[in-house]
Amino acid sequence: MKRFLEKELIFWKNKKDRLPLLLRGARQVGKSYLVEYFGKNHFDNVVVVDFERRPEIKKAFQSREPSEIIKQIEIALQQKIVYGKTLLFFDEIQECPEAFISLRYFKELVPELHVIAAGSLMEFLLNHEKYSFPVGRVEFLYLRPFSFLEFLQAVAPMVAERLRACATSEKILPLEHEELLKWVRQYLFVGGMPAAITAFLTANSLYESQIVHQRIIQSYQSDFGKYATHAQHRYLQMIFQKAPVIVGHVLKYIHIDRESRSRDLKPALSLLEQTGLLLRVFATSAAGVPLHAHVKDHRFKLLYLDVGLLQTACQADATDFFEKDILQINSGIIAEQFVGQELLTADSPHLNRSLLFWEKDEGNAEVDYLITVDAQIIPIEVKAGATGSLRSLHSFMKMKNSPLGIRISELPLSLEEGVLSVPFYLVPFIKDLVLLALSNKLKA
Repeated sequence: MKRFLEKELIFWKNKKDRLPLLLRGARQVGKSYLVEYFGKNHFDNVVVVDFERRPEIKKAFQSREPSEIIKQIEIALQQKIVYGKTLLFFDEIQECPEAFISLRYFKELVPELHVIAAGSLMEFLLNHEKYSFPVGRVEFLYLRPFSFLEFLQAVAPMVAERLRACATSEKILPLEHEELLKWVRQYLFVGGMPAAITAFLTANSLYESQIVHQRIIQSYQSDFGKYATHAQHRYLQMIFQKAPVIVGHVLKYIHIDRESRSRDLKPALSLLEQTGLLLRVFATSAAGVPLHAHVKDHRFKLLYLDVGLLQTACQADATDFFEKDILQINSGIIAEQFVGQELLTADSPHLNRSLLFWEKDEGNAEVDYLITVDAQIIPIEVKAGATGSLRSLHSFMKMKNSPLGIRISELPLSLEEGVLSVPFYLVPFIKDLVLLALSNKLKA
């Protein structure tokens, strides 16, 4: 299954001023598979050093000299490493902090060698005060679960091609509109975890994908012991189990557990965020651009890693995905999660910026998400109903003099009273649609 991030990897490969690359992302989003696929298709060979499977190779990194390290890896793996022709992949690098430190020397002494590192718990290594981060000598890419478009490319490539072709240039016919919404519903159920998509494709069964979700969730919980103390473990379990029902709501620690203190829950939440299992959406006053300069750190909502995992964790009624309006499934939580994931995917893969929302008087009025397009602040509501009934959206547009607002729902593409109505399947193209609407070129 193709990942769109492969294009970024090809660009990295061909750069003259290339740095060793750290591929970051949560467990089981497909980091190792992507790197090995990329290596096999764009290099003469790929040499994989998996520190979890081959812990004895850690000894090679007692040296800080890359040429010595490479000789020992060649002997251990019985594979030749040729500068410019071999991709050297350090997998599960968190198991060997010395390898992480050595990346600066690979950059300085053998810049012609292509080196990528990844690891399921690499974030803890990056944030550990004991290890010196090689600032300016590595670069990052972030891999997330399959987006809706990647999912379509994997399971229905002709549908993906048609959607791309007509997204901003042709009017989508009513029949196409209904069919595309059906595909969105399937994606909401299956989600973007590679193993779940593979199970769905192999067995042609939504149920099989849900079994994979359960297995992934259980494996995440089993991992808690790897990076938490015994005391923290209880709080991790507590937050992770409660998270599905509080997605999309401003977090109050009392909603997690009335008996636990916020000072005990906060570090556990931070750990879950570092692993990528939970994501924070911060409130911003939206006083100007950049929006992140006006963040309220104490006010945030939570998102889950993946919409498919979320629906399984919520124990959602499967029939709802094919009978109810998407905005009614689990009281709109699933829809808000989907839009959040797509907005994250649309951001630069070199960054890991938090999503933002706006609220007035701490909840009196709220807009689900804010984005910037050409230095313009654009509010987004994930909501049904008539255009004129979007009170918070209109309130924001009036207060901030915003040129355009967006309402995401099952309704077809339209532009009315300064509000661009975007159907779920067009969320991947939201910035293009905004640019067209602002230039008065959108024929909705």
